[in-house]
Amino acid sequence: MHEFSVWAPDADKLAVKIAEAAHSLSGPDAYGWWRVSVAEAGPGTDYAFLVDGDSTAYPDPRSPWQPEGVHGPSRLVDHAGFPWTDAGFQAPPLASAIIYELHIGTFTPEGTFDSAVRCLDHLVNLGVTHVELMPVAEFPGHHGWGYDGVALYAVNHAYGGPYGLKRFVDAAHQRGLAVLLDVVYNHFGPVGNYTGKFGPYVTSNHRTPWGDAVNFEGPGSDQVRRFFVDNAIIWMRDYHIDGLRLDAIHEFIDRSATHFLEQLSSEIDALSADLGRSLVLVAESDLNAPIIVTPREARGYGMHAQWSDDFHHALFTVLHAEPGKGYYSDFGSLQKLAKALQSVFIYDGAYSIYRERHHGRPVEGLSAHRFLGYIQNHDQVGNRAIGDRLEHIVGMDRAKVAAGILFTAPFVPMIFQGEEFAASSPFQYFADHDDPLMARAVSEGRLSEFAAFGWDRSVIPDPEKPETFQRSKLNWNEIHEGRHAEMLDWYRRLIHLRRTTPALNDGELRNVKVSFDEEKRWLVMDRGGEQCAVRMLCNVGENTVDLPKPGDLPLALASRVGIEASEDKVTLPPYSLAIFSRCR
Repeated sequence: MHEFSVWAPDADKLAVKIAEAAHSLSGPDAYGWWRVSVAEAGPGTDYAFLVDGDSTAYPDPRSPWQPEGVHGPSRLVDHAGFPWTDAGFQAPPLASAIIYELHIGTFTPEGTFDSAVRCLDHLVNLGVTHVELMPVAEFPGHHGWGYDGVALYAVNHAYGGPYGLKRFVDAAHQRGLAVLLDVVYNHFGPVGNYTGKFGPYVTSNHRTPWGDAVNFEGPGSDQVRRFFVDNAIIWMRDYHIDGLRLDAIHEFIDRSATHFLEQLSSEIDALSADLGRSLVLVAESDLNAPIIVTPREARGYGMHAQWSDDFHHALFTVLHAEPGKGYYSDFGSLQKLAKALQSVFIYDGAYSIYRERHHGRPVEGLSAHRFLGYIQNHDQVGNRAIGDRLEHIVGMDRAKVAAGILFTAPFVPMIFQGEEFAASSPFQYFADHDDPLMARAVSEGRLSEFAAFGWDRSVIPDPEKPETFQRSKLNWNEIHEGRHAEMLDWYRRLIHLRRTTPALNDGELRNVKVSFDEEKRWLVMDRGGEQCAVRMLCNVGENTVDLPKPGDLPLALASRVGIEASEDKVTLPPYSLAIFSRCR
């Protein structure tokens, strides 16, 4: 016996189709819901809905499984029957996290949850505490980034479906790793989205870069908000996910008295108390608005942390010699990097040349642990024309300097798959649309976008070609060879230093002091105080520089040979970094 329910406030009649039988639903009730109980239905049953007089059967907007892809029937899942072994697991605090972002499809040759389990021990040995999965909700085709998902409750069938994700999370928890999941609540993908057949999930009153905005505030929005909140709850309750990363929340258009993020935060905190597990919400935001991560008790939205692009942009443009284009035109100086390290937002009410307006507001009274820092992520690699990584662009020495700054910065550090061993494989934008018109539009759009920036069209990968996807898979055979082994050793030592040094785990921004010389291209950052002190010195210029030795602090790590520390000075060759540390 199973009760089928679906929200369809404007429908005149509804039926659920199971095999060749159609079972009529009763409704709608006052909130627009239709229901029917079917005796022969249960876990494993395939079904779809018939709406009004349409002879096409559509998948459930809340489908838990789409084994035949986005256009096929839905399938019921037995969430209670999975043999979990993670009782008592508690995610490490986000403040002490080392986050590792990965894409299931390219993380291993097989591109499945089960194959990814093989690599979890590598992450444990590296010092990772949290694994962040790029979106796994069902999207069209056999491979893609996942940000064009349409069946948001269904785990991608090509990755291993719902039980594959459960096995992955259980295996991660067995190893002490928390799992975060990237979810997309700002739009539905353009292919296979059938929610419009059932209700006003989106509205033409507002537009986003992907089309009509999600209906967070108009007629019917109560149930749309419920759709997304319930989605978050299911990931955390039924799949034991420890936290969500919310994609591009700056595209949420919500003028309700209670913002959607505040509602989500409140309900997830209640779920956390009910389950007895720590659960977190991490937002991606381009707003530079501290209200996003301000607790609800202080009239904020209550997100536990957010991605912080200002730090990435500032660091990347300091290390990359070419003039900045697009949003990078707002960065490029050591002064900007120093401000990011001490104040989080560079644009905290300052004028942005790129935006042609003042942008953001200051971070006041918040821990730096409310913000994630990174030198690579899926956007900052994959949205480049050829998907080249930082080390491909600036070389080994500068990439090691970037990592040294990342792990001594006050933010929660996040690394992107393969970054830790200077992976030779790029991470390119790829998709697999079965609609030929959509596939052509994606391919041509990618070519036009980067040709406008002066790129040779012949070197820009076609997102729709399978080799673009295959090219982006990590090569695990190289991990212990040459420069790859050298970078891996550097990351392990940096992470070990961070996790064993109290000053580097202090989120108090007042305890971060930065000095720099724009002309000589050096920057020094002090962390901590009398009991535990760290000084990071780096040279991001072409000439050797001498800097004063930091008192009696011993040298902890050096990024390359040629760094010398005498009684009174430290000699840094071009593009090098040294960390001095002592804790009493």
